[in-house]
Amino acid sequence: MSIQELENAVTHLSKEELGRFSQWFEEYLADKWDRQIEADAKAGRFDAAGKRAVADYEAGRCTPL
Repeated sequence: MSIQELENAVTHLSKEELGRFSQWFEEYLADKWDRQIEADAKAGRFDAAGKRAVADYEAGRCTPL
């Protein structure tokens, strides 16, 4: 299915169907985001940022929220 066909199909959904689709799509995107963050964490992509944060905290360069 092309993007144009998908867009056309969505515009023809009833109010109830659109609500259900919207909820499903938001959950789908959130789950996809979670899986990407998890994969990035396992791959060590946040390690350097974490080390910088700890160093800043230990050096007193942080302020309370």
